[in-house]
Amino acid sequence: MRPNETPTDSATTAEQQALLEKLDRQSATRHLGHSPLGLLVMLLAISYSVFHLYITYFPLPELLQRATHVAIGLVLIFLLYPSNNKASRARASWDDWLMVLASIVTLGYLVMEYQNIMTTRGGIPNTLDIAMGMVTVLLVLEAARRTMGLALPILALIFLAYPFVSHLDIMPDRLLTRNFDLGDIFGHMYLKTEGLYSSAIGASVNFIFLFILFGAFLAKSGMGQLFNDLALALAGHKQGGPAKVAVISSGFMGSINGTAVANVVGTGAFTIPLMKKIGYHRNFAGAVEASASVGGQILPPIMGASAFIMAETTGVSYGTIVLAAILPAFLYYLGVITQVHLRAGKDNLKGIPKADLPRAWDVLKERGHLLLPIFALVYFLYQSVPVSFAAFYTILLTIGVSSLRASTRMSIKDILDALADGARQSLSVMAACAVVGIIIGVVGLTSFGTVMTSSIMSIGAGSLFLTLFFTMIASMILGMGLPSIPAYIITATMAAPALANFDIPILVAHMFVFYFGLFANITPPVALAAFAGAGIAGGDPMKTGFQSLKLALAGFIIPFMFVYNPAMLMIDATDLDVNARVFSIPDITVILTIVVTSILGIIALSASVEGYFKTRMPALMRLAMAAGALMLIFPEGRTDLIGMALVIALMLFNYVQAKRETHSLTPSQ
Repeated sequence: MRPNETPTDSATTAEQQALLEKLDRQSATRHLGHSPLGLLVMLLAISYSVFHLYITYFPLPELLQRATHVAIGLVLIFLLYPSNNKASRARASWDDWLMVLASIVTLGYLVMEYQNIMTTRGGIPNTLDIAMGMVTVLLVLEAARRTMGLALPILALIFLAYPFVSHLDIMPDRLLTRNFDLGDIFGHMYLKTEGLYSSAIGASVNFIFLFILFGAFLAKSGMGQLFNDLALALAGHKQGGPAKVAVISSGFMGSINGTAVANVVGTGAFTIPLMKKIGYHRNFAGAVEASASVGGQILPPIMGASAFIMAETTGVSYGTIVLAAILPAFLYYLGVITQVHLRAGKDNLKGIPKADLPRAWDVLKERGHLLLPIFALVYFLYQSVPVSFAAFYTILLTIGVSSLRASTRMSIKDILDALADGARQSLSVMAACAVVGIIIGVVGLTSFGTVMTSSIMSIGAGSLFLTLFFTMIASMILGMGLPSIPAYIITATMAAPALANFDIPILVAHMFVFYFGLFANITPPVALAAFAGAGIAGGDPMKTGFQSLKLALAGFIIPFMFVYNPAMLMIDATDLDVNARVFSIPDITVILTIVVTSILGIIALSASVEGYFKTRMPALMRLAMAAGALMLIFPEGRTDLIGMALVIALMLFNYVQAKRETHSLTPSQ
């Protein structure tokens, strides 16, 4: 099957959109077409993107820049997103227009009063400031509800209620604070860059928007087809080829666009029917797509823009973060693709005939030039070009490079569509970051973060492992149903500080909570990426979710590995200051030892999960293989040697057993 052909059992565009709207609230927009409102939204969206490109070179004062980003985003949300399922999908209602007006008024007030707020009043709020702050908070909560559902707004409301009651005797001693009035709370939220307009919105303005826009331009140039075609050419003919294609293409696309559910639906519409066609069970096919798409956000160099947020939050350079992420990401995808390969061997699933696949060289000749902007982005970032400038340059480069061939050349309409698409795709992240700003504001105002840290420490009873375990649970709960970037910002604010008490370097702590906040997307009961995969495959959502967990099992172990052995993140732990932002690279022998033992351990773990290596494995052998895998995975010289001996012995025994089975079948064939 050629990559530009549609499988007969693949989802139609309408079915894909319906599934997206069901599972991904940010896709449930009005269908405005070329109506006057549709043209207005198109013009606003294009202007929104141009505004962000403009402020890259000509920035506004920080508060005004962030407030403008939020206000225009709110206007677009209220025009694009209906307030409920029964609301019109063709026009905005009177209450939508009222909220549009309120969004404009709150921004206009801040612009007009900016000098007075900053100088005359010194940031001390008056009655009108408080009223405008309250209105803005309500608008942000409503925008988040429309784009993401109730989970995050409810969490924010719980936090927002805390300073109102934190001085009352009904509160536990450790939660007691001074009395806060309306001016304290909403002045903090609205007039400073520590609440609504906190670092979360700062990241949205300076990094996230531009990289979403970059992804929109790449999509218009045909990057998705390049990844699909190239993956088909390289892996389509292998054992279980379509599943390997899904892992490769979804991983790369997930790294660029950073949206797991949309990536599952977009690439899964092609890869899942192919997997089912060669014999993979529908639950497994949906799970492969989900686990690969989610993992894209830990895959360098872009990591769904999370690397840039982490650099901003921790003060560690982008280059250091990307270097640290390489080996864990490789091990994660090795675990997924090994399970895919072993499942194909167990069920005797073949690949697609080579005659039906594109050739890699032909694919690269036709579309390989589209990779140049990604290489250029990496080069710019490693040359310490500011992130926003690097994104700006690569957007321009994408337009230029795409014109090298007629099949990828972007017309003026394509460019305008990309500007509008990027703006629309950014709205849910903007709303989420603004709501996260409410949480960050409360934490900063009340010192609740210190309470959270001490609580995790108390539950962990001074044990590093127990503290890691409860931090993992907290990160996954906080990350349920959220986009990866807001999930990371929340977990970094709430959970990561608990690990500092065990002298864990800041980069290691942030990587730990980032992983688990991310994998909440494939962890039942709220496994949105897995549910999207099940929807396309026609599988059972919960069974697909648990299958995704099995495929992603390495991702749940790797964070514990790099906490106990930071060398996995290319950090030399022999002479390490826990407050360091610059790290030495370990000796090459240390790195090679970790690479070899980890790879063997991940392969053994995958074989244990699947119950197959060269032939099926009995239960006792699977348990022994799992034990050997864990010995190899967790860093310690003696356990590495025991684990390696055990795993190699079991693999050789299984290999010999498979040979005997083959020979015993030969006479009867």
